[in-house]
Amino acid sequence: MSRRGTVLEFAVLGLLHEAPLHGYELRKRLTGVLGAFRVVSYGSLYPCLAKLSRKGLITESASFAPGGRRPRITYEITDEGRDVFADQLSRSGPASWDDDNFDVHFAFFSRASAEVRLRILEGRRLRLQERLERSREQARDSRSTRDSYIAELFRHDVESTEREVGWVNELIEIERKAVADPRPLSSEV
Repeated sequence: MSRRGTVLEFAVLGLLHEAPLHGYELRKRLTGVLGAFRVVSYGSLYPCLAKLSRKGLITESASFAPGGRRPRITYEITDEGRDVFADQLSRSGPASWDDDNFDVHFAFFSRASAEVRLRILEGRRLRLQERLERSREQARDSRSTRDSYIAELFRHDVESTEREVGWVNELIEIERKAVADPRPLSSEV
């Protein structure tokens, strides 16, 4: 399965973990979880839902609207689906902190243990520090170019990555406190 398909399945299970949803509402919420730049088409959502249903991870139920309209299909996660989601949520390897997956994992952090959140955040910080080093090098090299817009693009990348590193550092400190004191966090995050 493609990485995008895996991320989509994870996000669908995570959203259905919260409440049963019909396709339109699920697609709308997926845009919020996956980000506006990764719009989910019905052409990829419905095959994903069918696959999850065949695996027994979700169920479908139809409700008929008055007036002879098509039935509205509502999707609900099964106990097996909850187990699969929990297993995927507990994974904290490189795929969970990559650019393509981090935001989706982060969207469901409230269900992950503090230890898992901390490992993902520390991995994300390493990935960002690598990117920052490359960006700074490219920014230095771009100073010799005559195209000031390219130089500005590299400068912007450095500043954006520095801000994200700072944000991740703050979250790591919060998670370290949670690991040391496992009582529920206040609204610090």
